[in-house]
Amino acid sequence: MPRINLLPWRDQQRRERKLAFFVALGGAVVLAGVALFIAYLLVGSMIDAQEHRNEQLRAQIKVLDKQIEEINDLEAQKQKFISRMQIIEKLQRSRPEVVHLFDELVKDMPDGTYLTSVKQTGDNLKLEGVAQSSTRVSALMRNISASQWLQKPELEVVQTKNDTSGSSFILDAQQIALPSADDANAAKRPVRAASGSAQ
Repeated sequence: MPRINLLPWRDQQRRERKLAFFVALGGAVVLAGVALFIAYLLVGSMIDAQEHRNEQLRAQIKVLDKQIEEINDLEAQKQKFISRMQIIEKLQRSRPEVVHLFDELVKDMPDGTYLTSVKQTGDNLKLEGVAQSSTRVSALMRNISASQWLQKPELEVVQTKNDTSGSSFILDAQQIALPSADDANAAKRPVRAASGSAQ
């Protein structure tokens, strides 16, 4: 019976198995590298996309901040305009009050009495003048109390001069603000009733 030596065949088979193993190992390494490279590209693209979105958000936030600042500026300008309009409206209302005030002062001054100074602070008036006697000052205070534009007369000082030229006085009073059209219509009835009862 012939004898067959299988050692060379086994060595060759072993080499082929090693070669196949190394080829498979190399293929796995290559596939793993490709997978890692693809994952790296995907993660990088995701990071780039997120950074792009973040940049857009930052740009939008800057735009919104600028718009908010403009809105705040507009609100401040609006408040300034409102305050100016209120001042102008107050001045418009006070224009006829000055006319009424001086007209009322002329009407309320009794004979033998004249003013040397009129000072106004807000609604408060300080009247300085000279009267022939203290009874004239009392008459002036009564006229102010009955006035439609002045109220609350308070005498500060009355000084009788030695040269018999009369008495100097300082008198405080308060100006009544001009009512609006609706208030004026509503206030006419009680004023007329009061004047009728006084007669």
